[in-house]
Amino acid sequence: MSEMKTRLRADLTTSMKAKDKLRTATIRMLLAAIQTEEVSGKEAHEVTDDQVLKILAKESKKRGESAEIYTENGRGELAATERAEAQIIDEYLPTPLTDAELADAADTAIAQVAEELGERPGMKQMGLVMKAASALTAGKADGARVSKAVRDRL
Repeated sequence: MSEMKTRLRADLTTSMKAKDKLRTATIRMLLAAIQTEEVSGKEAHEVTDDQVLKILAKESKKRGESAEIYTENGRGELAATERAEAQIIDEYLPTPLTDAELADAADTAIAQVAEELGERPGMKQMGLVMKAASALTAGKADGARVSKAVRDRL
């Protein structure tokens, strides 16, 4: 079992003992999302910590988007609940990269691709640069932010 999944299970027990309903419900939802990922596809498989982090990031993003929609429609109490769930999920995610760190990662990815190609990559090689940049920023930055940083550098 992955280390993150073990940590989530331990935290679930702790939150249940503390009678923290919001945290308990959020962690149960996360464990359900992880289990869904494990049984998806043709064969059941054990998820790695990297896959768990991707699942958590996706769930956190969902909560943020839902909160925005609830706020736009005048449902403040539901938006507050979604934001609280997102905060709990964010506790398990690594700290996001700053814009400067993201720019450095994009520069590093461009340098790696330039070394492989023998020339500075252009917009045509953005896919190669994105692949390298995504590997460098795994779990620490949203794909849209990585893409924007790479596009700005190319």
